[in-house]
Amino acid sequence: MGDFRFVSVVHVFMIQDGELLLMRRWNTGHEDGKYGVPSGRIEGGEEIRSAAVREVKEECGVDVQEEDLSMVGVMHIKSEDERIDFFFVTNRWSGEITNAESHKCDDMRWFRTDHFPDNMIPYVRMAWDQYGKGTWFLPYGWN
Repeated sequence: MGDFRFVSVVHVFMIQDGELLLMRRWNTGHEDGKYGVPSGRIEGGEEIRSAAVREVKEECGVDVQEEDLSMVGVMHIKSEDERIDFFFVTNRWSGEITNAESHKCDDMRWFRTDHFPDNMIPYVRMAWDQYGKGTWFLPYGWN
């Protein structure tokens, strides 16, 4: 079958006062117009917690410590590519959250966790719905 390598992505649920930070993707070519959480591909030679810290800094302008990230789940996604995605949660960071990548995000705001927008990325919503049920693994897009 040849040499196969997974693309891996980290996602960070940032929670504050019962609300989740969501960002609407824009001009990225992937899930544009839909809300997700701070996320991005893991770079070569980068540990997954380090990738999550880097993505939060790049997208939100704040610093998260690796020890303040808890992995809540893993998802094997089949869409335009095949990926392994890692989902983390944190409620601790330093600095003021800002839209640090306005060229890729046209809206960033807090949503009550019982009232998300209809245009949320489906697999991010599925991951959120599993949050709180212990560490989980889910397939997405295989049917």
